[in-house]
Amino acid sequence: MEAVVIEESPKKLIVELRGESHTLMNVLKHKLWENEKVKIATYHINHPLIGIPQLIVETDGSLKPRKAISDAAEKIKKDVDKFRTSFEKA
Repeated sequence: MEAVVIEESPKKLIVELRGESHTLMNVLKHKLWENEKVKIATYHINHPLIGIPQLIVETDGSLKPRKAISDAAEKIKKDVDKFRTSFEKA
């Protein structure tokens, strides 16, 4: 995966996540929505076969978008670790 910042301001970040698909983008979007400081969390892929996903995150300004994404990624990691532990015990 390669992340390329397209647009950045104190409240908004648009970043391309090259090499990713709906799978990661949906999980990331939903985890971002759990943060009350995040006002917009969405993504789009311009072309279904060759498009590069763009993640769009806008916050209320009390949290930088980069931090919101980092926090969401950490929560996803914890969720995956919990799943792995549970699955290994099954």
